[in-house]
Amino acid sequence: MKLDRELYEEVILDHNRNPFHYMALPANITHRGHGFNPTCGDEFTLSLQVEEGVIREAGFEGAGCSVSVAATSMMTEVLAGLRIDEAESLFRQMTAFLHQDPVDPQDGARPLGKLELVGGFLDYPDRIKCANLPWFILHAALKREAGTICTE
Repeated sequence: MKLDRELYEEVILDHNRNPFHYMALPANITHRGHGFNPTCGDEFTLSLQVEEGVIREAGFEGAGCSVSVAATSMMTEVLAGLRIDEAESLFRQMTAFLHQDPVDPQDGARPLGKLELVGGFLDYPDRIKCANLPWFILHAALKREAGTICTE
């Protein structure tokens, strides 16, 4: 996908300035993940409310660079209503996309929509860890893994 640089910058800056679901934690948290990127100090906790295998709400807290805040905001925007297996599939698809790896056909290669704007980070290889961090935190939360996920 060829990105419109102005659209990319506008969306990323907007999500950084006004992140969706930031400090709006679900009332009944059932899943939580925590992650840290030592390269630039990004650190987030993702909280989910999952009922009957479906993500009902997502919220996050923490701090990081504009890339990680925007990527986390964009991720939380699409999670509500996904089944856990769909969220896991999206995790695999997004991490493949960010590493420019082929997508496993079993993951369905669903359209990424606005998430494709994260592809603008591909122009900055040092920022891939920032864009990937929320996805690995999501994966840990869904698997109920304890501890801190680290990008190193």
